[in-house]
Amino acid sequence: MNRFVKSINKVSLIQQIIIGLIIGILTALYVPDVANELALLGVLFVGALKGIAPILVFFLVIAAISKHRSGQKTGMGSVITLYLLGTFLSAVLAVIVSFFFPTTLHLVAGAADAAPPQGIAEVMTTLLKNVVDNPVKALMSANYIGILAWALILGGALRHAPMNAKEVMESFAQAITTVVGWIIRFAPLGIMGLVAESIATNGIEALIGYFQLLVLLLGSMIFVALVINPILSFVYLRRNPYPLVFKCLRESAIYAFFTRSSAANIPVNLDLAKRLKLNPDMYSVSIPLGATINMGGAAITITIMTLAAAHTLGIVVDIPTAILLSIIATIGACGASGVAGGSLLLIPLACSLFGISNDVAMQVVGVGFIIGVLQDSTETALNSSTDILFTATADYAKRGYHEDWN
Repeated sequence: MNRFVKSINKVSLIQQIIIGLIIGILTALYVPDVANELALLGVLFVGALKGIAPILVFFLVIAAISKHRSGQKTGMGSVITLYLLGTFLSAVLAVIVSFFFPTTLHLVAGAADAAPPQGIAEVMTTLLKNVVDNPVKALMSANYIGILAWALILGGALRHAPMNAKEVMESFAQAITTVVGWIIRFAPLGIMGLVAESIATNGIEALIGYFQLLVLLLGSMIFVALVINPILSFVYLRRNPYPLVFKCLRESAIYAFFTRSSAANIPVNLDLAKRLKLNPDMYSVSIPLGATINMGGAAITITIMTLAAAHTLGIVVDIPTAILLSIIATIGACGASGVAGGSLLLIPLACSLFGISNDVAMQVVGVGFIIGVLQDSTETALNSSTDILFTATADYAKRGYHEDWN
């Protein structure tokens, strides 16, 4: 058994994931009954990541803040600036793309039971309420805004505690980080189960009718990942950012694409941040925070889907309104995690800017659910990989770090 494990470990994790992908796809195409059985592997993998993530974030942040020295700069200001600027530029790109390639929808019934927020104020109120959520409830429900808030408070209180108390928190954080490493080793099996179940269940037939819409959504997200994000990184780093960009895409976006969960990808990003030798004081806060407010993919989805609804109804969109839509999409995307259903249920909020009725807007949400198998996967991959990219960018820029990123 030891010899077998050693032989497997000689193959890199990324290569193992690719092999798992191929097996999952072939199983779904030729043995769909077996593919449905393999789905359990994906459920267990995502469940394990989601289960460990809140505890990991809680103890990592407490340990980092309790050891933080007064006057020591973490660079969080730069990270938050990158998060907000990247999300806004994503929304602006979506507006430009929608103007050049206007898309109409075949509206469908769907999402009738969902309750979208009635305004930006409601989105932000929900977000603020999550800050003061019961800490135990926040851990149980994976409310990362609440987890971060209480961890920051407890970490600050522990700054004046005896050193052995701080060491206990650090030991817990290290132990949980070790467990995360064990879980990630099962990624090839988990992703194999996820892709097999997804293809066997959804197929591609439902996506063909929305091909142009998908091209706009996915193309915009890919453009952000390969052009806009690297430009922002270059502005800070003043050197070729693509080795770092590709590393983040390779080791973060792939996981996020198949798990379709920013929360499940937090442990993956924290593990990558450690291997990139980033400052724990920064990444222990910025990564879970990014899973909440760094939502370039969500801003693209909200903007393109809203403008597609406007084009379908023959509504003329002028430049000032388009700029206002970009701002609303940015603010709404930052609060998306506080709304059940994420970015799709913020579409009615953006549609209200054009006077589109809630009934029609919810039909647009229904279209979103149909294409979600690709749209949501790509959106999550962009959001999550950008979290680690911008964290690394801000940290390296602050320290003048120039080690090879490959």
